[in-house]
Amino acid sequence: MGKQQKPKSEPAPPSPKDESEKGVAVIERYLKTLPGKPGVYRMINAQGAALYVGKAKNLKKRVTSYTKPARQPVRTQRMIAATTAMEFITTHTEAEALLLEADLIKRYHPRYNILLRDDKSFPFILVTSDHPFAQVLKHRGQQKRQGDYFGPFASVWAVNDSLAVLQRAFLLRTCTDAVFSSRTRPCLLHQIKRCAAPCVGRISEADYKLSVGHAHAFLSGGSQEIQQHFAALMQAASDAQEFEKAAAYRDRIRALTRIQAHHDVNLRGLGDADVIAAHQEGGQTCIQAFFFRAGANYGNRAFYPTHARDDDPSAVLEAFLGQFYAKAMPPKTVLVSHAPENRKLMAEALSVRAGRAVTLIRPVRGDKRNLINHACLNAKDALKRRMAESATQRKLLEGLAAALDLDGAPERIEVYDNSHVSGTKAVGAMIVAGPEGMMKKAYRKFNIRGDKAKTGAEFSPGDDYAMMREVLTRRFSRAIKEDPERARGQWPDLVLIDGGKGQLGVALEVFEELGIEGVSVAGIAKGPDRDKGREKIYMPNRAALILPERDPVLFFLQRLRDEAHRFAIGAHRDKRSKGLVRSLLDDIPGIGAKRKKALLHHFGAAKAVAEAGRLDLETVDGISKATANKIYEWFHQDG
Repeated sequence: MGKQQKPKSEPAPPSPKDESEKGVAVIERYLKTLPGKPGVYRMINAQGAALYVGKAKNLKKRVTSYTKPARQPVRTQRMIAATTAMEFITTHTEAEALLLEADLIKRYHPRYNILLRDDKSFPFILVTSDHPFAQVLKHRGQQKRQGDYFGPFASVWAVNDSLAVLQRAFLLRTCTDAVFSSRTRPCLLHQIKRCAAPCVGRISEADYKLSVGHAHAFLSGGSQEIQQHFAALMQAASDAQEFEKAAAYRDRIRALTRIQAHHDVNLRGLGDADVIAAHQEGGQTCIQAFFFRAGANYGNRAFYPTHARDDDPSAVLEAFLGQFYAKAMPPKTVLVSHAPENRKLMAEALSVRAGRAVTLIRPVRGDKRNLINHACLNAKDALKRRMAESATQRKLLEGLAAALDLDGAPERIEVYDNSHVSGTKAVGAMIVAGPEGMMKKAYRKFNIRGDKAKTGAEFSPGDDYAMMREVLTRRFSRAIKEDPERARGQWPDLVLIDGGKGQLGVALEVFEELGIEGVSVAGIAKGPDRDKGREKIYMPNRAALILPERDPVLFFLQRLRDEAHRFAIGAHRDKRSKGLVRSLLDDIPGIGAKRKKALLHHFGAAKAVAEAGRLDLETVDGISKATANKIYEWFHQDG
């Protein structure tokens, strides 16, 4: 027998200290050329992703502090160890650096920053000024249209409530300009006393502008003066025995009184202000923001920033202020529950953002302190509800892991479904769920193309297998391309397919073709006669699983599947509706984009064009008598 060789020992993994020293060496390379000026720095990992974005009054001094990792918290030591590159931007002032830091955090979502992940825009009320008869409407997004914007409102419900008051009290139109120009008689809103019907001349332009002025005054905090004005007009009409007119003013006064009664959390003399309070518990933070404009309460919204467990409320609130006002215009006054460490600097930065003075106050007594206490109580209650919901969700995820024999509770579940009618307008849908519930921002829809060259799918109308193959191939091909290291939290732990063995087989084939491992896959099929409670769950190399009828995990799976089904049907309905509207005009011979636009502007909708008579069609710019006849015959050829 030959001499037995000793097995080679595996090299020891690098210690945290060794890793930190590598990061320190990277950081030290930049120190030689760093200026002692204000600015922003980014720490970047090997994949090119931003680990951290920070501001500094003196870049050189701030970055030097990272060369002593032993003095830093463990979390910061990990960040230093992962750093392979840095980037810097100098600014003129520290306030500019603070603003830039917030912008970059919103853009890159660095792992080690406190992150405000709620990017939902706030609704406003817009009173237009680009038409002789102003339109009042709900508005989101960029404020490009001419007019006056009032807000922000915390929710669409708050906007709708105020819009209803504006309609009742001031009889302003909400219809589009196209509908306005095509009206020949008053609409239903006029009949129920919600609009003055300026479209058909029921009110003069001068009187309508007066009503618009009253609406401006109301939205700017002058509701009491408007009420007094209406009360005087009601009394005058009553004295003149014009009782119907007096009743109309009475109804308008009631509408104003109703909206004032709703604003139960109010403070006279507050003006434009945001009240922002933080409550922290169990390593989580809820921030409640109340919005007051012209002394009126425009509602509140809860936010849950992502942060380390040991970040204190002041640090979380300071990060929130910077990121929140990176996209929202600060009011004149911001009341806070905790004083940020850099309060003066934050106030200066917000003033730069707003282009006027912004005061940042932490009240300690009086009515303003009562507002903060009220916001703190709301934050505490909201966080308790969220933690309770999160605990319930975590139990469901753990139960699902046990039922499906997964390695652990899934952090991200993706559920897939398709929707079509006989194979037409096919749409694929992906919904996402995790420890915090449904992750609606991660939902995706796929317009199914039937491109065999890209997906290898043999398509025929209604081929669910080919549709599922295309959706999964597109989704995971992109994931491999954009996040091959699976470091961005965008890869699922579990994929659920709406279907049985066949759909599961398609998913497994796609994963094998793409070389994807480490992702669990299951199919959930309805029971006999499509009854709920008798579903079968299919997994690779296992017998079909049937959960007890009252099992909470079964209810959870049903909820996931139903949500995917709802989202898929909604996406398909939207696609089908767009196709129907488009085809009404696009299929008419000789009607190009210019004439189509003229018709839609005149009639307001394709359906109205289809219902129009020959003479009505002839009144549209660019539509001759012959073309009007052609359009009319197209829509009435079967009649």
